[in-house]
Amino acid sequence: MSVLYVHAGDDSATYRALFARELPEVPCVAFPEPAPTDATTFVACWNPPPGFFAPLVALRAVFALGAGVDRLLARADLPSAVPIVRLLDAGMADQMVEYALLGVLMRQRQVVEYRVQQAGSEWRRHPSLARADLRVGVLGLGEMGGAVARALARFGYAVAGWSRSPKAIDGVAVHHGDPALEGVLARSDVLVNTLPSTPATRGLLDAARLARLPRDAFVVNASRGDQLDADALRRLLDDGHLSGALLDVFAVEPLPPDDPLWRHPKVTITPHVAATTLPQPSVRQVADGIRRMLRGEAAAGRVDRSRGY
Repeated sequence: MSVLYVHAGDDSATYRALFARELPEVPCVAFPEPAPTDATTFVACWNPPPGFFAPLVALRAVFALGAGVDRLLARADLPSAVPIVRLLDAGMADQMVEYALLGVLMRQRQVVEYRVQQAGSEWRRHPSLARADLRVGVLGLGEMGGAVARALARFGYAVAGWSRSPKAIDGVAVHHGDPALEGVLARSDVLVNTLPSTPATRGLLDAARLARLPRDAFVVNASRGDQLDADALRRLLDDGHLSGALLDVFAVEPLPPDDPLWRHPKVTITPHVAATTLPQPSVRQVADGIRRMLRGEAAAGRVDRSRGY
């Protein structure tokens, strides 16, 4: 008999109830109950504790209850032969579009500049910017990045996208490969990063690449904190090269209270909420994947370990 174990922190009971309705044919056990070591064949989780997977001798697949799988891929207790399955959307793409649009509007409507002026009781207008004149660059054109690029193009922004492999998106100037990255950065008045965290993307937005952005560019990082050099970003904000940043992810989370980003007048911080997992659609995807595997089929969203996503 197959058993599904759910480890989703404080939300585990909620997920268990949803799985009981969506997948009644598979018994479900949830944290804080211990996982049945000999019977657990499937795990749906988000960042379980170290050593969690080691005793699960019957494990057939791990379903990530989130968009990122870098932490699962890095785990020493999860055998490489066990498939990892990621969520393809589960309501997160729409949220990412909203978050990216928030950042774009902050640059277009010069929210940072007016916020700084407000602190000094300064009444001064800035020239208006038309959507078509604002160049947006989107890094990463997967499920969420592709949705962001398409939506911003429909809104009338001049959008260019970049990915490691070729893509085609209506209304978006698409580029791929390392040589093309520099050109996308150089024409991005707003840079939106949605890349997955992989060995190839960690540290990608270093000091040199951030400096390639046009003067007064705005940075939106909603992907992973290990891709962005926060110190270099702060220096470029301080010297006026960059106009502002909307940051949702950080190399260390929660962001330490003494981190200078908290108090930077040109930085807006959110606590990793750009695209949160919605339980009901997530459960439907996981249930579909489990049923496929029980029929001997492949689950949609299986991670390619060599690529990291």
